[in-house]
Amino acid sequence: MHKIIGVTLLVIGVFLLLRGHDLSSSWGSRLTNLAFGSSGTRVTSFYLGGALCCAIGLVEFLRSEKK
Repeated sequence: MHKIIGVTLLVIGVFLLLRGHDLSSSWGSRLTNLAFGSSGTRVTSFYLGGALCCAIGLVEFLRSEKK
């Protein structure tokens, strides 16, 4: 069961990281970065959520291999 959860979280994490990258390359994000000097909270949320999902998914996947 841990292996399924781990793989699922890894897939979701990669999707969120890719979505964050797409958003950071958009025109709206570029204008926000130009106007305010930051990449915006939405992009940061996707990056952090993706990294967190990937980390938890990797731990769950490796945890299932030990048993």
